[in-house]
Amino acid sequence: MVAGGGRAIRWDRVGRVALLMVLVGVVALYVGPSITFFHTYREAKARRGEVSALQAENKRLRTRHTALKNPRTLEREARRLGLVKPGERPFIVKGLPGDR
Repeated sequence: MVAGGGRAIRWDRVGRVALLMVLVGVVALYVGPSITFFHTYREAKARRGEVSALQAENKRLRTRHTALKNPRTLEREARRLGLVKPGERPFIVKGLPGDR
């Protein structure tokens, strides 16, 4: 018994409570960075998708650029737009099947 009629301090319980508090504190320190890591991972995944789409578009544009260096391709595109060479006489034909 303890002098003064009080109860004895149970140091084993105090130790367990302190250990539990330390454990909760350590877990709390890991929660914030874990959430940040998860959000960063998702954002990086989305950015990889954007990069992939931009790489595909870049490839398509490079192919188009190379094709437009060919004089015949350039002339075909100009004619599709309705352009004619200097000195040529343009003709407009109407009423063909497929015309709208």
